[in-house]
Amino acid sequence: MDGDRHRAVSGRRPIRTYDSPREGRIVKVLVTGAGGFVGHHLVAHLEAEGDEVIPTDRSLGGPDLNDGDALTALFIDVAPEAIYHLAGDADVGGSWNHPGATFRNNANGTLALLEAARAAKVRRVLSISSADVYGKVRPDELPLTESSPLRPTSPYAASKVAAEYLGLQAHLGHGLDVIGVRAFNHIGPGQSTNFVAPAVACRIAEAERDETDEISAGNLTPRRDITDVRDVVRAYRLLVAGGSAGEIYNVCSGRDVSIGELCATLLSLSSRPLTLVTDPEMQRAVDLPILRGDHGKLTAATGWLPEISIDTSLSDLLVDCRERIEVAPARA
Repeated sequence: MDGDRHRAVSGRRPIRTYDSPREGRIVKVLVTGAGGFVGHHLVAHLEAEGDEVIPTDRSLGGPDLNDGDALTALFIDVAPEAIYHLAGDADVGGSWNHPGATFRNNANGTLALLEAARAAKVRRVLSISSADVYGKVRPDELPLTESSPLRPTSPYAASKVAAEYLGLQAHLGHGLDVIGVRAFNHIGPGQSTNFVAPAVACRIAEAERDETDEISAGNLTPRRDITDVRDVVRAYRLLVAGGSAGEIYNVCSGRDVSIGELCATLLSLSSRPLTLVTDPEMQRAVDLPILRGDHGKLTAATGWLPEISIDTSLSDLLVDCRERIEVAPARA
C-alpha cells in the first residue's frame, strides 16, 4: 500500500455502517490482492458504489500475507468494517511445480489474515476460495451445490480447501464473522494470459498485428462455468451486505461451456481468418473434465443474478488484448 495514502486514510474518522450496502450508505472496507485482476475490478466497483476502500497488495507496497504482525498493525490502523480477502496464489497449473509455496500463500496466509482480523476486531471477512475444490465430478453430480463433496486434485485446490476450513474454524471457534466464496471461472478485461481465454485472445490480437494464420491452444475439451468478472465482484459486495457468517456460497453462471467453444467464439471475432492448432505442451498435468455450479444459495441470500453474457465478456476481452498488443513490440 502507498504509505502516504495509508496515512491519509487512517487519519479519517472510522465509518461505522458495516451492514449498510443495501441502504446505499458508505462502508469502509479493505481489499487484499487489490493489485490483481479481480482486485482491480472489485476496487473499482466498491468505489463506484460509494464505499471507502483501502486497497492493499504486495505490488502496492502492502505487507506480505504471511506477516501476521504487519497485517494486524495495518488492520488496527485503518480500522476497516469488512475485509475482502482476494490475495494468494491463483496459478492452478503452476501449483504442481511449487505446492509448498502455494499452500503457504493460500492456507497459511489466510490463517495469518484471520488472526489479524480477529485481533483488530474486524466485523466481517469475505474469504475467496475456488470451485477447483470440487475436483473431478461426474455429469450426474451437476450442477454443483455448496454441499457437493470436495475432491481436490491439484495442490492449489487442496490449499483452498484448507483456507476454507480455517475460515470455518475462525467462525466456530472464535466467533469471527467469516463468509466463504467458491468462485467458478471468471473472465474479463485485464486478466493474465496465464488463463486460457485471455491467452487465446492475446494470441489472436498478435496474429492480427503480425498477419499470421495460426494460433495455438491446449486441451479444448474441458467444460467450465464462466462468469464475467464484473458480475463476480458485484456478488462479492452483495455477500458482504447480505451473506450469513459461517456459510459458503458458489459464485457462478449456472452454465458450462467448453474451452473449444470459447476459442471458436474468439476466432469468430477476429479481423482475419485464423486456424486453431492444439499444442500438447500447453496441457495441465490434471485437467478437470467439467465444472458447473448452482448459484441458488447466493441468489436467495442477495438477489444476485449474472447479467453480462459470455459473448460480451469475450468481445471485451479481445478489445483489451488488442490494446495490450498495440503497446507491445511486434515480432521480428
